[in-house]
Amino acid sequence: MWQTILGIVLAGLLAGLLVRQAIRRARQRKSEPDRLFERARTILDHPSVAAGATAGTYLLTGRFAGHDVQVKAVTDTLALRKLPSLWLMVTLPGAVPVSGTLDLMMRPTGPTSFSNFDHLPTTVATPPDFPEHAVIRTDDPALMPPLELIQPHLSAFRGPRGKELLITPKGLRIVVLLAEADRARYGVLRQADFGDAVVDPELLASCLSELIALRVGIDNWHTRTS
Repeated sequence: MWQTILGIVLAGLLAGLLVRQAIRRARQRKSEPDRLFERARTILDHPSVAAGATAGTYLLTGRFAGHDVQVKAVTDTLALRKLPSLWLMVTLPGAVPVSGTLDLMMRPTGPTSFSNFDHLPTTVATPPDFPEHAVIRTDDPALMPPLELIQPHLSAFRGPRGKELLITPKGLRIVVLLAEADRARYGVLRQADFGDAVVDPELLASCLSELIALRVGIDNWHTRTS
């Protein structure tokens, strides 16, 4: 009888603990976008912060230097034999005067949750003055912008954090690494914990400035050749 009562008590305590943990995790998920973008949002006009459509994604929108911008933090757990990563996707949306897609990926090792790089059919030779370990793919080499237009805007990819530059008819994007998951916590609990990682406003401003300068360069090239 006492064993039954003890079992019921322990089950109740465990249930209560699980409920409290669930409530705490829900509160953390709700507050995470504001914490992550707290500093970075200050460089944007009319900033808006929200959770993304899927778990582990967070969205910041606003205007920078007169341009609409989208900034998304994405948790990537797809890479095999690597720690989960938190990526920052900085996008300058809007029509771009190109007819094809150009995707520059640094150190591609497998599928990612944020890119269609692996589905582009053609690999283009990487010029010698581009960052080491850069791989370029496109859906049609005849339709992508000249690589010499891109070379001056690759500062984000000459260090360890730069990951992807994407040019499409619908917009431009830079992807950089924000953080990797805590190794011990992920190894034991399989939880992607990125600690106190936040979006640095200087990093965001640098990515946005590069995208705007690249867009101006593409517009000028299109004007000269059309």
